[in-house]
Order: sequence, then structure tokens, then C-alpha cells
Amino acid sequence: MSETARPKRNYHSRRRRIQAEQTRSRVVAAAARVFLEYGYVGATIPAIAAEAGVALQTVYRAAPGKAGLLSAAVGAAVPGGSDRADVPVEERPAIRAVIEEPDPVQQLRLYAHTQPGIWARVGPLLRVLEAAAASEPGLRRVQQEQATQRHAGLTRFARLLEAHGALREDLTPTRAADLIVTLGSLATYHSLVTTHGWSHDEYEAWLADTLCHGLLR
Repeated sequence: MSETARPKRNYHSRRRRIQAEQTRSRVVAAAARVFLEYGYVGATIPAIAAEAGVALQTVYRAAPGKAGLLSAAVGAAVPGGSDRADVPVEERPAIRAVIEEPDPVQQLRLYAHTQPGIWARVGPLLRVLEAAAASEPGLRRVQQEQATQRHAGLTRFARLLEAHGALREDLTPTRAADLIVTLGSLATYHSLVTTHGWSHDEYEAWLADTLCHGLLR
């Protein structure tokens, strides 16, 4: 009898785990909406619970306090973020296409094509994080971890260009990653698109041309 009962227990355990993950995702998504509407200071746990349609204790189980919720919301939104670790960034279709493209010029153009959508989606939440990090050491660490992960990923990308014999001779992959990070930063996107009114197509074309000119032989 115990042999027949075990699969049933495993099924119920798996179903509860899936339900818990879905609930946590709903709470994190609700937290992101509340942070965007009210900012970090104005957001409250009761408001997040109401937005998610769950009890207060469910929110507290999802992440440790407001800082944990903001960290989780950013992690769910940013490519490579900790809350998306189930799909490594280099296995996602758009990035996989960049990696598998044999032409270095086209690689950079494909990469540039990914950037406007990322910054339009993630940028507002990152600005909430930047404001909150001034008073929350834990969130400053989140910013630092994101910057480290982004630079490491772009260093791997630059090594692909080097392997194709396309990277400028005076650039190491690390220095090339410095340039990609700077040119493709949220600050640059915000300046050109938000402040100066460039379209996404104009920004993408500029970024692709500038990367090709600055990185390739």
C-alpha cells in the first residue's frame, strides 16, 4: 500500500510547489506595478497584497520586506536576473540568435535590436531601484550584482567577436565589454529616447553603427 501512496504524495507535493511558485510570481508582478505607481517610499506591503489579491502573510512569504520584493521584481524583469535563473540568459531565443550568428556585423546588429525593448520594459523599474538604493544597502548590492553579471555576459560576447577574428587588435574582450556596457546603457537609452525623443528604430540603428565602428576591425 505504501508503494501506491508514494506517487500520490509526490503529485500533491509537486502541485503545491507549482501553486506556490505561481502565487509568488503574482505577488512579485503586483509589487512591480505598485513600485512603478508609487515609488519605493510610497509603496506599502498592504497595497502590494491588495494588488496581488492575496493576504499580507502571503506577501511576506514571497520576499523579505519591501527591499526583497523590489529585488525580486527587478530580478524577474532584467535579462539574467536572479528570478529568471531557470532560463540562462544565453539560452533565450534572442540572445541565442546573437551567439549563433556567424557574421560579426550582424551579431552586433542583432544585439542592438534587443536593447530598446529591454530598456523600455525594465528601465522604469531600474530607476525605482536606483532611487531606493541610496538608502538601502541590500539594494545597492543588487545593483552591483546586476552590473557584474551584465559585464561578464558582454565579455563573453566580445570573446565571440575575437574568436571570429573581428575584434579590433587594440581591444581586449574586457575593454570591448566596457564599451558595449557604456554605449548600450540605460542612461544612454534614456538620454536619446526619453529626453531627446529618438524613436526606437533610430536608437537601434545608432547603437548598431556605433558598436560596429568602435569594436570591429
